[in-house]
Amino acid sequence: MKQLIEAIVLPLVDYPKEVRIETDENANRIVYKLFVHPEDRGKVIGKQGRVAKAIRTIVYSAAGSHHQKKTYVDILD
Repeated sequence: MKQLIEAIVLPLVDYPKEVRIETDENANRIVYKLFVHPEDRGKVIGKQGRVAKAIRTIVYSAAGSHHQKKTYVDILD
């Protein structure tokens, strides 16, 4: 899943070396924490959150076929 998120996010940002993804997993959910450079946050979120929503939609649908845990994507800086 990390590779999928990176494949989506890296072409969008100006500072690809600062993109970092951490995973927080427990019994019933997985949270992917996406860290980007502060200047890239707007690009990853997009106008009215459209890019972030698209990223989440892709990740949620891919995760649904892999495991039964609820999946979340948080965008942080």
